[in-house]
Order: sequence, then C-alpha cells, then structure tokens
Amino acid sequence: HNGRRGPHGGCHRSFELSFHKKHKEQALASYLPFVVDAAKAIRDRHRDLKMHMIEYDAWTPVDLRHPSTFHTIAMDGDLKRSVMDDLERFVRRKYYYRRTGRAWKRGYLLYGPPGTGKSSLVAAMANYLKFDIYDLELTEVKSNSDLRRLLVGMSNRSILVVEDIDCSIDLPQRGDQGGERRGRHSFTGGEDNEDKVTLSGLLNFVDGLWSTSGEERIIVFTTNYKERLDPALLRPGRMDMHIHMGYCTSESFRILARNYHFVEDDHTMYLEIEKLMEEVPITPAEVAEVLMRNDGADAALSDLVGFLEAKRGEVGANKGVKHHGNNKQLLSEVPTTIEEVTDVV
Repeated sequence: HNGRRGPHGGCHRSFELSFHKKHKEQALASYLPFVVDAAKAIRDRHRDLKMHMIEYDAWTPVDLRHPSTFHTIAMDGDLKRSVMDDLERFVRRKYYYRRTGRAWKRGYLLYGPPGTGKSSLVAAMANYLKFDIYDLELTEVKSNSDLRRLLVGMSNRSILVVEDIDCSIDLPQRGDQGGERRGRHSFTGGEDNEDKVTLSGLLNFVDGLWSTSGEERIIVFTTNYKERLDPALLRPGRMDMHIHMGYCTSESFRILARNYHFVEDDHTMYLEIEKLMEEVPITPAEVAEVLMRNDGADAALSDLVGFLEAKRGEVGANKGVKHHGNNKQLLSEVPTTIEEVTDVV
C-alpha cells in the first residue's frame, strides 16, 4: 500500500498485489478484468451525466438533471421490466458481442401519440445506466461528412437520440407533389451525397462499418407515426426493440397519482377515474397536467374526473371518431431474421 501526491496536490492511493505464478492466468484473465470493471462501475455511479447538443457544428455538453427514472415513469409494469432487463443484458454482454463479431450497440424505436412519455423514457434509460445523451437534431446537420464527424465524436457508454425522426426525413408519401419543399439542408432518402444528409448516411453509422467506431452505445429513434417510417430504418440490427408508448392505463395513472400526491391504491375515486379512462383516450402528460393544478389529492382527482367527462363529451360529439382501442403499451421483438435470432439467444 502506497500513498503519493497527484499533479494537483491530491493524494492517490495504490495497492500492490502479489500472486503465485501458478495463478497467473487466472489473475490476468479473470481477476484483473473484474477489478477494472468494478472500478469503472464505481466511477460511473458518481459522475455527472451530460446531455450533448449540436452547436456551431459540434457537440456542446450541458448537465443532464432530468428527474425521470423507471420508478417514477408512468409505464405498464411488465413493459418497464422488459426494457430494464434488456438494458441490463446489453451492458453485461461485452464479451458476447465481441465473440459473435457484432458491434456492441442496441437500437430502440419508441413510438406512440404525443405526450405518452417517449422523452421521459429516454431520460430514465440514461439515469438507469449512467449514460450520457447525445441529442441529434438532423436538421442542424449539413452533410453526411458532418454527420460522420459528429457521430464518431461521441463517447462510449452513451445514448444517441433522434427525436421525431419522421419529421426529419423526406417521407416517401410526402414527395414534392404535396407542396412541401425541402429545406436547404434536408434529410433525404436518396443515394449518398456529401452535400446533404441522406438516409443511407445515417444507416451506415447505425449498422455499417461506422457503427464499430465506439462501444456500449444505444441508439433511440422516436416517432409519433411509425407507419410513416422507411422500412429500412426498422429492420433487425438497427432498431432491435420496438416499444409502443400508449395512452394512460389504470396502472400508469396510479403511478402518476402516487408521484404527485402520494395517493394510495385504495382511494375511493380510483374506480370512477379508471372507468372513464376505458372510454376516453388520455395521455400521461394530460393526466400529469391536471394533477399538478391542485395541492390536495381529493381536489386533483376531482378535477381529473371533470376533465375526463368533458373529454368524453367531445369524443361523443365527434361521430366520426373511432374507438381508440387497446391503451396497453406494447413491446415488439419478434425474431424473424438471422440478426434477430442471434440477438435473443
């Protein structure tokens, strides 16, 4: 055990361990990697998370202090557990990815109506894994070469997020006939062109040779309209898990009520609220907004009943509105190709 002064005056401690030569292989192959991984985990637990945004064609970091966690997020419990299990499996499979010759990355597609918690889920993932977030605003990127430079500049153990990706690409059904003109630096689906950002340019990073430029990275695309996306974005090896963020269910409502007002599960107004929620589509964001209007639990829940009744009247008045169907949030990960079958082994 030794103590020495660091370059800035701090004290650094070190330990010297001795092994019998017969344990050399075990120490080098097993024990020392374990020590390094444990030290990294301790360091990551105490570091401040960052969110990186594009400014002047470069990443600019700011502190990430989003309070969302898997404990507070309003999600179906089974779906939440599935996502957490998948994240845990991903971070502990370094040698599996190396052994199978695959880039150590994972792709998630979050889709569903606005206000259903897609951005909150990204923040919960970052807080859970202690990963930095890189917020890629594609409309701020001028060319494929700039895109590559930005993506290669990401750190390991990070999450790349492209929000509302359907709004950032030239959707096939829009075309130029619809009257929508592309911007000066549009994101298109054509062949590679260094003067603009293309779909193939992004996909080359997601699962091409550029995807091996870093390790332990997560890629998240969000969209309100999954059906508008190019199938090339969704194939296995790019978006490995598709997570539907749906309207508020009784379970997610109770989570919000506990978060905002510490309401227990046996509150007398719960049954009335949950019955209304079966008839009226309402997002977690709408529920949260109503619950925040009052400091008292009873008043907040009473306001929510009134809000739901008013919304039910609006839905009933609109005779052309179809029933919103199953509110339940869904997770899709059905192996249909070699990549997917390999991934779930």
